[in-house]
Amino acid sequence: MGPAMPGAKAEAEAPASPDGGAGVPGPEEPARVGSHSRVRDLLLQLQGLQAERSEAFGLLDQGHQAYLSSGPHYDFPRYRQLVHEVTKAFASISREVLAIQKQLKDTHGRPDLAQHLASLQDQEHQRLELTAALQLARQKAQEEPEAAAPREEVQELRQRIIKTMEVISEIVQDLKYDSEETE
Repeated sequence: MGPAMPGAKAEAEAPASPDGGAGVPGPEEPARVGSHSRVRDLLLQLQGLQAERSEAFGLLDQGHQAYLSSGPHYDFPRYRQLVHEVTKAFASISREVLAIQKQLKDTHGRPDLAQHLASLQDQEHQRLELTAALQLARQKAQEEPEAAAPREEVQELRQRIIKTMEVISEIVQDLKYDSEETE
């Protein structure tokens, strides 16, 4: 699903100092600049993965709307296939985000950025759970149009999803701010 992640092998090699001898690079030498560049590349990759996640949520929502419109004799096999495909996409995205998180922490020495990714993963997981609950509530509200409780549950779940998306947005902003702080 996303581009291949840069390898960590080159990160471990320290280049020679400007005077030709081996040494620790100074703050403006290529190794440091390269490390910032690789962190920036990882964060750009994360941005792409978040866009893929957003697209997957959109497909899930569209598919659920189509499923509801097929009622009262729902086209469950088609919807089940969509859920299966979207679940595979979410799992793949999560694996890639976890790999970026590991690289930020272990290879690039950025546990602060890695922690943002851990929080992001938690919030995205919560968003997915809330989305599944919302879909069930929407179906129940459609099947019981006279009952107020399902409609109220739909509204509550929508609000919780909005709040979760706001938290996700804050995490992404914090990640961007903290990554720029050391450049």
